[in-house]
Amino acid sequence: MQTTKTNYGALSTLTTVFFFWGFIAAGNSIFIPFCKHYFGLDQFQSQLIDFAFYGAYYLGALGLFVFSTLTKKDLVSTWGYKKSIVNGLLFSALGAAMMIVSVYLNVFAAMLFGLFIVALGFSLQQTAANPFMIALGDEKTGSNRINLGGGINSFGTTIGPVVVSLALFGSSAAISDEMISKLSLSKVIILYACVGCLFLGVAALFGFSKKLPQGKMDSEIGQNEKAKKTMLTMLVVTGLLAACFAPVFNSYRSEEAKQLTELKADLDQLTIGEDNNPLENLTAEQEATKVSIQKEIHTIQTPLEQKRMFWLSGGILSVLGGILFANRSAKKNENGWGAMKYPQLSLGMLAVFVYVGVEVAIGSNLGELLKRKEFGAFSSSEVTPFIAMYWGSLMIGRWSGSINAFDLKSQTKSILKFIVPLVAFGIILGICSISGYRVDMLYWYVACVLVQILAFYIANDRPAFSLALFGVLGLICVIIGLTTSGTVAIYSFLSAGLFLSIMWPCIFSLSLAGLGKHQAQGSGFLVMMILGGGLIPPIQGKLSDIIGIQPSFIVGAICFTYITFFAIFVNKLLKKQGVSLDSDAVSH
Repeated sequence: MQTTKTNYGALSTLTTVFFFWGFIAAGNSIFIPFCKHYFGLDQFQSQLIDFAFYGAYYLGALGLFVFSTLTKKDLVSTWGYKKSIVNGLLFSALGAAMMIVSVYLNVFAAMLFGLFIVALGFSLQQTAANPFMIALGDEKTGSNRINLGGGINSFGTTIGPVVVSLALFGSSAAISDEMISKLSLSKVIILYACVGCLFLGVAALFGFSKKLPQGKMDSEIGQNEKAKKTMLTMLVVTGLLAACFAPVFNSYRSEEAKQLTELKADLDQLTIGEDNNPLENLTAEQEATKVSIQKEIHTIQTPLEQKRMFWLSGGILSVLGGILFANRSAKKNENGWGAMKYPQLSLGMLAVFVYVGVEVAIGSNLGELLKRKEFGAFSSSEVTPFIAMYWGSLMIGRWSGSINAFDLKSQTKSILKFIVPLVAFGIILGICSISGYRVDMLYWYVACVLVQILAFYIANDRPAFSLALFGVLGLICVIIGLTTSGTVAIYSFLSAGLFLSIMWPCIFSLSLAGLGKHQAQGSGFLVMMILGGGLIPPIQGKLSDIIGIQPSFIVGAICFTYITFFAIFVNKLLKKQGVSLDSDAVSH
C-alpha cells in the first residue's frame, strides 16, 4: 500500500472531497442557527446541538473500535479507505434527509438525531481520509498531503458562506442572525436538500473514481493484537463522561437557571432601550434596582458556574486519565491494548484533544474579548472580520504547508512559500470586503503572516520540528495576548490560528508513524479525540465567568505547551524505534 512516489491522480480526487466537506460546513452554518430560531431553543437545547455534533465524532470512532474488537476484524481496513469514505458520505446524506424531515414536521429530537448521523458520517470519513492521505505516497511527506487536504477544505469553508448568501438572499453581504430568522422554511429545506445532494454527489465521485486505490489493508486482528483492554478502558471513560455531562446539562433546567433567565430579562428590560442600545441616563431608583439585580445574579450564578466548571473539569480528567492509564498499563504488558501499545499514539490522542480544543476555544471566545473596551469595544457586526481572519489564518498556513506535497523544484517551492500565504491573506481580506465589512484594521496583520512565512522556511518540511516550532510560536502569541491589550493583543490571538494551521497533519503523522497494520485503528482513536472541541471551549467559557475573559486564554497557553512537549518527546521516541519523519526532510 505504501509507496515512495505520490499518487497524484488519487490525491487530486481526494482533495476535491476535502473541498466539498468545507463547502458543506457553510450549509450547516445557516441550517443550525435557523433551527435554533425555528424551534425556539433555550440555552440547554442549544448546548445539545453542539454536544450532538462533537459527541458523534467520539461515539462514531468508539463504535467502530468496539465492533472491530468484538468481530476481530478492523472494519475500515476490511472496507478499505475508499469504501469507508463513501459509506461515511452516505451516512451524512441520510442524516441530512432526517434533518429536513424533522424541520418540516417540527420535531426537535429528530433534528438532533439527524445532526448526530451527519457527524457520525464525518467521523467515519475522517477516520479513513487521514491515513489514506498518508498512504498515497511516502510516509515522511504524509503531513504535507494532509495539509493540502486541510487547505482545500479551508478554501471551501471560506467561499461557502458567500455562495450560500448569494443563493438565499441574492447578495454577497454577510449573513446576520436577523436574516436567518426571517428565512422561509421552504428556502432552508431547499438549501439543506442541496447539501444532502452534495453528499451523494461526492460519494458518487469518490466511488466511481478509477484513480483512487481501494486502500484495503490486512483486516485480521491476531491473538496478540486484540484490544479488549483498550475497549474496556474507553467504555469506562465514556461512562465517566456521561456521568460528568449529565449534571452540566441538567443545571440548565434547574431552578437557579430559570431564576437567572428571569433576572437577566428584567435587567435587559431596565437597561436596554427599544432600539436595542443601552440606556445612558438611568434615574437613581433605576440605578439602585440595576445594582440589586446584578448582585442577585452574581449570588446565584457564581456557585452554579463553579458547579458546571467542576463537572466539565471532571470530564476532561476522565479522558486524560483513561489515556494515561492505558499507556502506562500497555508499557507493562502490551497484550490486549492493540494500537494503544504505541506510546506515540496515546500521547498523540492527548495532542489532538488539546489541539482541537484550543482551536475551537480561541475562535469561540475571541468575539467576547473584542467587545471589551480595552480591545476596541467592537459591536457584534464589527467583530465578524476578526473572527473570519482567525479561521482564515488556518487556511493561510495550510496552503503554505501543502506546497511540499507537489513534486516541484526546490527554488520554485521557496518562491511559492512566500507568495502563496500572501495570496491567501489577500483572498480573505477580499471576501470580508465583498461581504460588506471594514478590513482596514487588519492590513497590518500581514506582519504576522510574514512571521509565519519565516517559520515555514526555518521548519523546512520537518513534521516534528515544525510542530515544536509552531507550538512555541503559538505559546508566545497567547502570552503576548494575555499581557497586552488593543491591536497588539488582538493580532496575537489571531496569529494563534496561523500557528495552529499545520498541527493536525503533523500530530497525525507523528502519532501513526510506525503503527503498520494498526494505522486504521490508531486513526480512529485520534478522531475520537476531536471531542476536545466539545470540552475545552466550555471550560474556558466557565473560567472567563470566574476570572475574566482575557485571563481565561491561559487555557490556550497550557494547550500549546503540551503540543510542544509532544513534538519534542515523540520525535525522540520515534528515533529510538528506528523511525524518523524529520530525517532526510531537506531532500523532500
